[in-house]
Amino acid sequence: MSDEHKLAFIPWRFYLLLALIGLAVLGLVSRIGDLAILKQPFLRAQGDQRALRLVTGSALRGSILDRNGYPLAVSALVYTIWANPQHFNASFSQENALKQLIPLSPHKWSQLTHSKKQFLYLARDIPPDLAQKIKVLGIPGVYLVKASHRYYPEGETTAQLLGWTNVDDQGQEGLELAYNSWLSGVAGQQWVVKDRFGGTIGTVKTLHAEEAGRNIMLSIDRRIQYIAYRELVNGVKTYAATSGSAIVVDVKTGEILAMVNAPSFNPNVRPTALTSVERNRAITDSFEPGSLIKAFTIATALKSGQYQPDSTVDTSPGWMRLGRTIIRDEHDNGVLSLAQILQYSSNMGASKIVLSLPPDDLWQTLHAAGFGETTDIGLPGEALGTLIYHQPWGQATLAALSYGYGLSVTAVQLAQGYMIFANQGIKYPLTLFKSSSPPQGVPVFTPKVANAVLGLLQSIFEKGGTASHISVPGYLVAGKTGTAWLHGADGYEKHRYNASFVGIAPVTNPQVLVLVTLHDPRSKEYLAGEVAGPVFEKIMAETLQILDVAPDAPAI
Repeated sequence: MSDEHKLAFIPWRFYLLLALIGLAVLGLVSRIGDLAILKQPFLRAQGDQRALRLVTGSALRGSILDRNGYPLAVSALVYTIWANPQHFNASFSQENALKQLIPLSPHKWSQLTHSKKQFLYLARDIPPDLAQKIKVLGIPGVYLVKASHRYYPEGETTAQLLGWTNVDDQGQEGLELAYNSWLSGVAGQQWVVKDRFGGTIGTVKTLHAEEAGRNIMLSIDRRIQYIAYRELVNGVKTYAATSGSAIVVDVKTGEILAMVNAPSFNPNVRPTALTSVERNRAITDSFEPGSLIKAFTIATALKSGQYQPDSTVDTSPGWMRLGRTIIRDEHDNGVLSLAQILQYSSNMGASKIVLSLPPDDLWQTLHAAGFGETTDIGLPGEALGTLIYHQPWGQATLAALSYGYGLSVTAVQLAQGYMIFANQGIKYPLTLFKSSSPPQGVPVFTPKVANAVLGLLQSIFEKGGTASHISVPGYLVAGKTGTAWLHGADGYEKHRYNASFVGIAPVTNPQVLVLVTLHDPRSKEYLAGEVAGPVFEKIMAETLQILDVAPDAPAI
């Protein structure tokens, strides 16, 4: 074939090749258009699902402070270390360094190096300096996340009152639980881009910044809290009691200056299970108060107008039978004044008084004083106690009520009730928060009745009284002892008791109330004046000194 003939075939082959290239280019352009325009929303969504993540950060929890601004519960920045075993790739030197920084168990290390999981916690609550050392190692598959950890500087002293938080920094008991939403704050949220290994490449958008939780300032004075706890622990140990509670109150404002329980626990070590040790017994445990109720019996008598502060009651022969119930005193005390009924804690005197009054009178007094209902101080688990209204009232039931049996109360109810005598007959609410304004109260007794009872309550510290060996140097004190049998499966147990002591000082200008209760003291001494009295004495003396309360006892 000649050269001219060969050249004649070139154009159509050339054009065919151009056409094929053109079709290929057109196909690529159309595909690009399809991906870039028509399928862009779908592809963007798919890409975001693989790389875009909404990350929620942790906000520092608000602090709990005492009345002077001292921290009782604080949060500190810590880190959580986690790993993706699928991407974990450490050199020999990196492995050794990681093992030195974070002690990992053989099981944990095996999971890290051989597990098919994509998430594994390595350590929690790591301090920032240690976290930085781990970060510097640059080990693929190991990541750090900011977190916060709760610390309680006062430890066991405030454990049941404050409660604690779990690993997610959420309140579990006490004030931490009651005010969890206030303390928690708001966690920050960000849209971030992550690589295929889970590492953050950059931040796309911040939805809202972290907001730290709000602080709470309590009425608690950490110095008084410590004193009350120290003396309560000593009392529980000395008299072999199973447990105890103590409350200190500023009677002018209703502010609780201390609320302690023993035994206690270290809240910096999170409890793994709830036991009786974690319970705030001052509000959760109810018990029969025994002779502590006699102050309200005397107040009811004075309120009725049938009795005056100098009235007398014949308690001879020291016992009486009401149906199947025998009521007795330890001795035949004969004719007693109202002061002596309190001084000797006479069951006969209290019974005869209440039986001489309208049956509902004492119940009405106790109900008005707050027994049988919560004090609403804002702590979870507060018990109601029991105050049963009987219709009709049996004489034995009414008599038992006059000296503290047939009802149950909590320590915090007793503190609120006795505070009435320190405040001219007005019942003020108790509070755990520092007050900036005078509380609003409800009258229960006239000032004349309340002042008379406060004066009569001084008699227990006189010779022959149930607390004659107790004194607070420099101060006049009003108080009452209460020793009550514990109720078991077969009725009252004759050798097991609840011993309580409540006192107010100084009498001429009441400032402080201290209540102490010891549950089931097993030592040789068990009477309230002997076991709870010394604890009260030391707490009251040091509290008055800390508050710089002026003495009112006449110079000897």
